[in-house]
Amino acid sequence: MSLAPLVQHLVQSIVAEPDVVNVDEKKDRDGVTYFVRVSPNDVGKVIGKSGRVVSAIRYVVSAAAAKARLKAFVKVVTE
Repeated sequence: MSLAPLVQHLVQSIVAEPDVVNVDEKKDRDGVTYFVRVSPNDVGKVIGKSGRVVSAIRYVVSAAAAKARLKAFVKVVTE
């Protein structure tokens, strides 16, 4: 079960340039990590004030993963 479409939908609903959103998935022993890349102008929107927006995204993705007995992590790539 891949949660990449969920992560992509959540992030695209926040940013000003939804066509630039890219979600990469990496699986390892601990779970699945989703690396989110957005336009440099939208990084602040995805992270939010004091990280509240990205925390909410992580919460939703973690809940969806827990339902399938998986662990999921979301990281915003800021390069």
